[in-house]
Amino acid sequence: MTRKPRIAVVGSANIDLTTFTSEFPKPGETIFGQKFDLGFGGKGANQAVAARLCGADVFMVARVGSDLFGPATIENFRQQGIDATHVKQVKGLSSGVAPIFVEPNGQNRILVVKGANDSLSPADVDEAAEVLRAADCIVLQFEIPLETVYYTVAFARKHGIRCILNPAPAQPVNLAALEGLDYFVPNEHEAEAITGVSVEALEEAKQCAQTLLTSGIRRVIITLGANGSVLASREQTIHVPPFRVNTIDSTGAGDAFIGSFAVFLAEGLSEDEAVGRANLYAALSTTGVGTQKSFYTRDRFDRECAARS
Repeated sequence: MTRKPRIAVVGSANIDLTTFTSEFPKPGETIFGQKFDLGFGGKGANQAVAARLCGADVFMVARVGSDLFGPATIENFRQQGIDATHVKQVKGLSSGVAPIFVEPNGQNRILVVKGANDSLSPADVDEAAEVLRAADCIVLQFEIPLETVYYTVAFARKHGIRCILNPAPAQPVNLAALEGLDYFVPNEHEAEAITGVSVEALEEAKQCAQTLLTSGIRRVIITLGANGSVLASREQTIHVPPFRVNTIDSTGAGDAFIGSFAVFLAEGLSEDEAVGRANLYAALSTTGVGTQKSFYTRDRFDRECAARS
């Protein structure tokens, strides 16, 4: 590809409030945490930043609140080099926030308050239609109204634009509305919640992916954290192995995978190679604290990739 990939993200923008703790308080109890970090987040914003750091031209379609966090979020997009023309403040609503609690082993628990994210509508997608039609790929998540997700998937299908949907956080899904979707990318917990099929072992993940394919989705990728990923189509299902790293904080690893995968695919890599590289990009993101702040630049990633090959 002679030009930069053009990635459009229709999705969420939050402020992450990350607390590191060795234990969780009992009801009515107050305890001391070990460390606190405030940063820009939201699945959509994280995926946009990952795609931008991987070298793409990125366009964000989102809504933020009429609070202190709103203008700061828009300015962060601009500083990251992301087109924020279609990121707008909504009067009377708070910005989305995500209190995150991280255990010593790097495992996290997240509570999302959607705020202005929940006001992103199909009309807002129509307003951004010119930008979306020019994209090589449209990326979506579940931190905005499902009505808007379904509408955008249909928009992408109508205009022949590759579309990647990350169904997170997991919630009941009308899979019929996703017929023709190019890539459905849940993690193991989301895949199990959506299908009811257990995903505790690799073979179960493969079976779950096949179950999702029966709805008319073209490709399913189930990310398995430290166990890599499963890539499934009607023709084959393969396991793409993981990369070993010293994990400090796994927050945002799934978003790192989605954003980087969109870029690698748009650059013309084969699906399994794009998934493999996205596995590494996601793994490397867990070696730092936070979400966007832990994502690698393309030069740094390419050096790491070359060293591991």
